[in-house]
Amino acid sequence: MFESFADMRRLFHAAHVLARHDALILREYAHKVPASLRMVRWVFGRPSKKELSVPAGERLARALESLGPAYIKLGQILATRPDIIGDDIALALETLQDRLPPFATEIAKAEVEAELGRPLGSLFASFGEPVAAASIAQVHQAETTDEPSRRVAVKVLRPGIELEFARDLSAFAFAARMAERVSAEARRLRVIALVHTLASSVALELDLRMEAAAASELAEHTRGDETFRVPEIDWERTGARVMTAEWIDGTPIRNPSELAAAGYEPKAIAVLVVRHFLTHALRDGFFHADMHQGNLFVDSEGRLVAVDFGIMGRLDQAMRRFMAETLAGFLSRDYMRVAQVHYEAGFVSRTHPPELFAQALRAIGEPIFGRNAREVSMARILQQLFDTTRRFDMELQPQLVLLQKTMVVAEGVARGLDAEFDIWEASRPAVERWMIENLGPEARLRDAAEGMSALGRLARDLPQTLRNAEIVSAMLAEGGLKLHPETARQIAQAQVAGTRHVRIAMWIVAAGAIGLLAFAIL
Repeated sequence: MFESFADMRRLFHAAHVLARHDALILREYAHKVPASLRMVRWVFGRPSKKELSVPAGERLARALESLGPAYIKLGQILATRPDIIGDDIALALETLQDRLPPFATEIAKAEVEAELGRPLGSLFASFGEPVAAASIAQVHQAETTDEPSRRVAVKVLRPGIELEFARDLSAFAFAARMAERVSAEARRLRVIALVHTLASSVALELDLRMEAAAASELAEHTRGDETFRVPEIDWERTGARVMTAEWIDGTPIRNPSELAAAGYEPKAIAVLVVRHFLTHALRDGFFHADMHQGNLFVDSEGRLVAVDFGIMGRLDQAMRRFMAETLAGFLSRDYMRVAQVHYEAGFVSRTHPPELFAQALRAIGEPIFGRNAREVSMARILQQLFDTTRRFDMELQPQLVLLQKTMVVAEGVARGLDAEFDIWEASRPAVERWMIENLGPEARLRDAAEGMSALGRLARDLPQTLRNAEIVSAMLAEGGLKLHPETARQIAQAQVAGTRHVRIAMWIVAAGAIGLLAFAIL
């Protein structure tokens, strides 16, 4: 009960802050809200006059920033769910600033010593002031005590951040449960699942070993890429609350003139950003999902360097094939093939005629051909694709939503470097290479070899399968299938207890066991 009161108190405070920013019930959408709820806009306070001229999405972003780390992360999750908040609000939340004032360097030093269990002087010869501070952690430049010493970036979690997140996430979960209890729309949008997604994401970000592991995995995947690299992780100086990595002396890509002054061609860097993003997503199924300007640099050898691996995306093999064939279909204007890819993946119900779906896809693709490259956005094409598929009862695929969100960011970075950037020509080599390697003749031979291997495993397991069949046949001949003694004992105990639901559960378990045995025969 006391936890519920604490959750309500925190939610009331958040509602007051949102109301002050005119973001509790956005006035632009108030007409869509029942009249009984419109009064809520005034219960928690009136917005300041300066907020009246600010767009809705920007007001919401400001309010979330002022509420702190958990609300910033909530906004970042909502930015990937235009189906809940609408495309315009989602686009505004993509600009949510994850910046907070730094905490004292002495506190950071104490955190490092407590986490790594060693005096700071035995780890670092020098430890500087913070160079960047976000909602969860801040970064310091330091030098190691190794011979020779190395310059490193030390990321340290904010003190007490775990408890702060736990309290806010508890309030979010309470609000989600109440919403789904009283609102059919909340149940349709699965807001409880949304909070679970946020909690899972935060749990990973609050353990810096997970971020270090992500950086290490991306480095392993991209070791052969001559124009891309990942800072090396210093595992000796990394723990749950501290991560140490190679310091990057590079040129930030946010300013084209700065890149040009350093001797780099901004247009070439723009191509690298998009091409590496797609290559990592399609080839490796593992990509950096936060590729904004602040996380990308160009090193002295002209290589693109990424930092900050707290948000990563994964695509399984089936999803990679779906993505590649969808992009290839649009590139070749083969809309029926794009439609078939959606049906083959099971994303669109067979109750909708493929020809009708292909017609809807044509309405997306045809307007882009013959237009100037700078007027065409692949990220927007993907968003239109998702909007169309929703009309054909396709549920949002989290993997693809994160991919699309990252595409928006990567494309925006590229356009900032080259106003004439041709997203299609930059993407074509990555897509075509994947198609050749995975759908060409060599891939077919590889699939055939894997098929032969599977037949070999089947032949190896055939004697056991026959023995299973013989056992079942014998049991049937003797009067029926027999349960394992432990299963029979548990059923008996459930019957003695007289609990109807437990008996049903036990019989389901027994039926499942029998089903598995029958499956082994087949």
